Amino acid sequence: MFIRRENFKQFIKLYPVVSFIIAINFIIYILTIPEEMKFTLFSYGASQNLLIANGEWYRVVTSIFLHAGFVHVLFNMFSLFLFGPELEKIAGKARFFTIYLLAGIFGNVLTFAVEDPIYASVGASGSIYGIFGAFAALVYYTRHTMPQLKQIIMPIIIIGVIFTFLQPGINIMSHLGGLATGFILGLVYFTPKNIIRWRNTRR
Repeated sequence: MFIRRENFKQFIKLYPVVSFIIAINFIIYILTIPEEMKFTLFSYGASQNLLIANGEWYRVVTSIFLHAGFVHVLFNMFSLFLFGPELEKIAGKARFFTIYLLAGIFGNVLTFAVEDPIYASVGASGSIYGIFGAFAALVYYTRHTMPQLKQIIMPIIIIGVIFTFLQPGINIMSHLGGLATGFILGLVYFTPKNIIRWRNTRR
């Protein structure tokens, strides 16, 4: 399910939204390699609670595409590379993109509501956890017909949540907000029709 066997050209053709998001994130990361450009992009794009409170709400979107370093962007984009394609196949391109984007946005909104005014963050982890949340909704809908899916998905989610609380420097609210948003959107988006179609393509 999460093992990719496509070559580069096939991957882009089959999963254009995932490919586009990965490309954009790496391009923006490359732009931040020079320290002056990093300072500028972070100054105008990071999710900073105090500036959001002053009306700069666009930051809950722009911060999703900024990363603190190479390991940060690599980990998030590798997670997207592993888990995103199957969800794009199930939900469809437009719905997948809205899950990714809205999970990141509402993760940042929850961060703004809960954390201190001086709190600032960047990264796509809220969106990645939104993908996990959408898979949790899929588990809910297929719990009687595909019990093996639960055995795959739930340990990934549980381990991810545990590491959220164990690792230092993690935006906990972004992870939890993204997870909840993805789950709710998954409950809304998934229908018997597209679940059956997805099951048939996996046989």
